[in-house]
Amino acid sequence: NFTYCPATGLAKGNEHSEFAGWAFPFPGVFLAEEFISEDEESEIVELMDRDDWKPSQSGRKKQDYGPKVNFKKQRMKAGSFTGLPSFSKKIVAQMKACSVLGSFLPVEQCNLDYMPERGSAIDPHFDDWWLWGERLVSLNLLSKTVLSMSCDSEDSIQLFPTFSKENGELSPLGSLTQTSACKNSSEEGISCILSPRLVPSKEVTVAIHLPRRSLVALYGDARYKWKHAIYRKHIEHRRICVTFRELSAEFSAGGRHEELGKELLEIALSFQGRPV
Repeated sequence: NFTYCPATGLAKGNEHSEFAGWAFPFPGVFLAEEFISEDEESEIVELMDRDDWKPSQSGRKKQDYGPKVNFKKQRMKAGSFTGLPSFSKKIVAQMKACSVLGSFLPVEQCNLDYMPERGSAIDPHFDDWWLWGERLVSLNLLSKTVLSMSCDSEDSIQLFPTFSKENGELSPLGSLTQTSACKNSSEEGISCILSPRLVPSKEVTVAIHLPRRSLVALYGDARYKWKHAIYRKHIEHRRICVTFRELSAEFSAGGRHEELGKELLEIALSFQGRPV
């Protein structure tokens, strides 16, 4: 019932929902459109299709480049991991120029193939945070889709009105929410409309539209507070998602498993990998 606006960082209430005219800040999303060119996209997909795609859950197929992990037992080893694929070297280098990805060092890459004929989807979930770190980065190839965000928390979200009397623009500013700012009765009606509104988090869903060849990073609240999903209705054509993950603090400098983390990063960033 809300749509994320990359230009403002706001989740805006959809026109035909009960939240039309309302918005709230939705932190933790970075979206770069046209991250790669059409030629680069064609080359990457052609290279991927030379390798086998293995059946995955919910009508998807996958190619994994990463360590062998047992998340339930919290155990990990390099296994047959030989690194990220060679074509990702350029993508990872390009990420460095993005404001939130300057220090991003991927240790795992997962390619997922979605097709409408297979009913491909993924239910709302959090990615693991024992092994994987703050930022989840995905490159969206071949067709557009929607990343659907939902929240199970018992918290409430404070919504702000998106209409400013002065210019009719989106403007969820504190000044608009001060009901005491009324000077006369003719403004009173406006001030009532402009008061903030609290709604349970569970009633809110946010659509993040991912254009073809866009790169999206989730971090902070969007990573740890909001679950993400891709629904069947948002897979119209073949779609390939290339997801990169970094190590958690436990496997980074100063962490309990720092040495293992170093070893895995060295393997990953050799860019000599084949799917495991």
